[in-house]
Amino acid sequence: MANTEAALKEATTLIDGALGAALVDYTSGMALGTVGGGKDLDLTVAAAGNTDVVRAKVRTMEMLGIQDEIEDILITLGTQYHLIRLLRSRGANGLFLYLALDKNRANLAMARLQLRRIEADLEI
Repeated sequence: MANTEAALKEATTLIDGALGAALVDYTSGMALGTVGGGKDLDLTVAAAGNTDVVRAKVRTMEMLGIQDEIEDILITLGTQYHLIRLLRSRGANGLFLYLALDKNRANLAMARLQLRRIEADLEI
């Protein structure tokens, strides 16, 4: 079992093309932990902004009557992928992992698989 800091470090070191990662509480919009980022990628701002994305999708699913769970949300930019993975493990309700990737260096399928594995090992 990995704690938050170890899980985020693992995401940014083991996933090719990772630019930064955060564990976010989408009920408050606060980042519970961040690794990476920089002047061009403020992970605290990203956490708050992506909270709005998650809330909007959850609300839309409710309005449509979709009785399913969100695994992840992908935002594709010109040079980056932004991956949001909602956590479903015990004690993780209302949390998501956020991962920013360099589009030219990342393998999106592998990043999704590795993020799923990191989630399974994460101890909240």
